[in-house]
Amino acid sequence: MPLATTRRTGLVDQAIEQLREAVRGGEWPVGNRIPVEAELAASLGVGRNTVREAVRALAHAGLLEVRQGDGTYVRATSEVSGAVRRLCGSELREVLQVRRTLEVEGARLAATARTEEELRELTGLLGARDEAQRAGRADEFARVDSEFHLAVVRCGHNTLLAELYQGLAEAVTASVRSTAGEPVNLHQIRHDGLLDAIRDQDAGRAAAEAGGFLDELLAGLG
Repeated sequence: MPLATTRRTGLVDQAIEQLREAVRGGEWPVGNRIPVEAELAASLGVGRNTVREAVRALAHAGLLEVRQGDGTYVRATSEVSGAVRRLCGSELREVLQVRRTLEVEGARLAATARTEEELRELTGLLGARDEAQRAGRADEFARVDSEFHLAVVRCGHNTLLAELYQGLAEAVTASVRSTAGEPVNLHQIRHDGLLDAIRDQDAGRAAAEAGGFLDELLAGLG
């Protein structure tokens, strides 16, 4: 391979990794447009062609979506999430059914594997969720609710399960936003029972609480 080609490939790989980390780190949230090509080239210290190739690679992986004449938007935070988004499309029921399987097992594992520090994190997130609910801050409520459920799964200390769950959670959010209305009134669903079960290290009860929450969502689809 010619030296110039090798060097160019290295720059593209470096740009891909930097853009991927910006997406994963939340610098550009899902659904938001990323900076234009010229700005990215300047901030990364590479040419515009390098940025174009990096963006094309991440679009192929499902993290970005290029909309001609509009810009490039964040589609998912990881390759797993991107793959799930491509597979599920707008089939909200199917996504929720699979999410239920993962979340029930995640809650079961969380009850047995969580640490005291993680329990404090869950308590804080649930408190912030409920406060946003009482104050009527819908966007904040949705964000913290999602963070709480992901934190529950992460408490099980199964990295692959957490990654799969996050991918599904993003797909659910996107699907719900694309529908005319929410399948159920999420503000009526509480998670105190789930947190109590995890606190008591009752795996069976934690799994039942997690399953009940998603059963409500599925029932709301009619």
